[in-house]
Amino acid sequence: MINSMQIAIIKRDLRSITSNKRFFPVLLIVPLVLTVILPLIFILAIHFAPEDMGDFQKMLDMLPFSGQLDTMSRTLIALILNSIMPIFFTITPIMAASVMAASSFVGEKEKRTLETLLYCPLSLKQIFTSKVLASFILSMAVSFASFFAMLIVVETATLLTTGSMLLPDISWLVTMLVVSPAVSLLAITLIVSGSAKAQTMEESQQRAVFLILPLLLLVAGQFTGVILINAWLLLGLGAILAVLALLLMKGSMRKFSYEILLR
Repeated sequence: MINSMQIAIIKRDLRSITSNKRFFPVLLIVPLVLTVILPLIFILAIHFAPEDMGDFQKMLDMLPFSGQLDTMSRTLIALILNSIMPIFFTITPIMAASVMAASSFVGEKEKRTLETLLYCPLSLKQIFTSKVLASFILSMAVSFASFFAMLIVVETATLLTTGSMLLPDISWLVTMLVVSPAVSLLAITLIVSGSAKAQTMEESQQRAVFLILPLLLLVAGQFTGVILINAWLLLGLGAILAVLALLLMKGSMRKFSYEILLR
């Protein structure tokens, strides 16, 4: 159960990151590129491309018959929206989490407030949980805000270029409620535990790279036709990541100590 002092730490960390002129723009730039600019470029490229392009037909061949819509443009936009963008979208919570989680304990060291934090009447486990929750809340807020921004942009662009809108399918429900939280918690736990040992933010952020690389391979697999993401695959991926995140969080809490923090 979260107590009032933990809530105070969470609020303080959230205020600290959102009021920081160096970090807050980073929280906006990556989601803006991945969830607004990138899908808009895809839709415009489909709209202005010739109808007889063989590369587009190869992408269409990956779809089952039920995925075929009335025009090539609408089918391609549906493919990008529901099969390609969900994996791009999982990068957003990792990037958002890395900004705040990396500064969780390194920031306390740099501001010389770590000793004050450790003197508060909370256990190390409670402090660790508060830091993780603060980053998780921010990560999920950025993820949901990015999703709604992407939805507005994609639906508006689709309406203007094809004459009607395309609604997201169940893959997005799985992505937002299972995969995105699991990826975020896994990234935050890795980075926060690294932040306790690190001396600089750059050092504590390095662990996030190991999570982004597999996701980039999934994106590449979709564009080459090797893998086509669907709701079941996303659900399985989310379940695996959630279990890994919980196991990692428990293991990190056991290893957490005053000696590690005060090095």
